[in-house]
Amino acid sequence: MKYQQIQQLLEQLSDELKSLQLWQSKPPAAAALRSVEPFAVDTLAFHQWLQFVMIPRMQVLIAQRHPLPDKMAVSPMAVQVYRGELKIHRNLIACLREIDTLVTGVDPLQAS
Repeated sequence: MKYQQIQQLLEQLSDELKSLQLWQSKPPAAAALRSVEPFAVDTLAFHQWLQFVMIPRMQVLIAQRHPLPDKMAVSPMAVQVYRGELKIHRNLIACLREIDTLVTGVDPLQAS
């Protein structure tokens, strides 16, 4: 059930990226995807990391019924990245917050 809920939220996240016109038809260069920095901040925009790293990795975990991460806090990063445009990105942030909370059992925006 949890995997199914997360899959639905990932689809919602994809839809939200598309509605914000942040969805890209072509992936970034392979080298940019090999970043070891959190959220690939050195090579990708946050929305690119969501589309080309987070969503595909989570979909693999779900499809193969692998354990989900113990710690996950993507929504605080979204709040930071979009701090000047919170109203515009509120649905995106809310979706990420739901994913974070469902995966870990903790709301990272309330945990501090």
